Amino acid sequence: MTSHLAISVAFVYSLLLLLAANCDAGGISIYWGQNGQEGTLAETCASGNYKYVNLAFLTTFGNGQTPQLNLAGHCDPYSNGCTTLSSDIKSCQAQGIKVILSIGGASGSYSLVSAADARDVATYIWNNYLGGQSASRPLGNAVLDGVDFDIEGGSSEHYDDLARYLSAYSKRGKKVYLTAAPQCPYPDAWVGGALKTGLFDYVWVQFYNNPPCQYSSSAATNLEDSWKQWTTDIPATKIFLGLPAAPDAAGSGFIPVNDLTSQVLPAIKGSSKYGGVMLWSKFYDDQSGYSASIKNHV
Repeated sequence: MTSHLAISVAFVYSLLLLLAANCDAGGISIYWGQNGQEGTLAETCASGNYKYVNLAFLTTFGNGQTPQLNLAGHCDPYSNGCTTLSSDIKSCQAQGIKVILSIGGASGSYSLVSAADARDVATYIWNNYLGGQSASRPLGNAVLDGVDFDIEGGSSEHYDDLARYLSAYSKRGKKVYLTAAPQCPYPDAWVGGALKTGLFDYVWVQFYNNPPCQYSSSAATNLEDSWKQWTTDIPATKIFLGLPAAPDAAGSGFIPVNDLTSQVLPAIKGSSKYGGVMLWSKFYDDQSGYSASIKNHV
């Protein structure tokens, strides 16, 4: 009797450990929207490779400008051509994948000139992409899960205000997730101040195009040292390792699969803030098969 009980308790305990490990397992975040040859949003989610999809980008906003969505060759928001994505977004969400609006990008026209300007942008995003109401929702009636700050130009001012205004909408029911894609040099020149608010859920740090803090086989500690600083100093729920999905997806910083799985991930996964890997972008991931190669290690 005792031995059976001991076996049962041990079995249950091992199951609980397995469940805990799976709950803590990292996920892959992908950027989709900047290449018409990368497949549909529904196909992206159906691949089973991703837990987060960032729709890239809302390239124009702030300073009195009419906000503009740019999804490259996928659809034309000016003729309501992107409203058909609503069913794709809902399909992704039904699979437990968070679909997030990424604002900014490397070549947008955006800046926030005051706290009031930040409030106006937050109101626009709430009404047109989140849980609010608007007669002209670019992506139809689907309600996105949050907003990603991929700020790479303009001014660094008032993104902390924007984060506060967007976060406040969580009180209206569905949580508004906040994410960001800072560069790995610390602190980030654009969203460093906003990140200090502690309002961000997921921060996918770009460990590429920045040789001093990215991985190289001859200087593996560069990335590890930077990772420790980000996970120690940023009050976010989870920090992600942002990487190019193929060698030509960025100027530098690509990590071969074997190096990532045998050296880099074991060195960083011990952090309680480890959330997984972010990849730029779906188009390049299609070329390389990177996410499929790493997902069981993330």
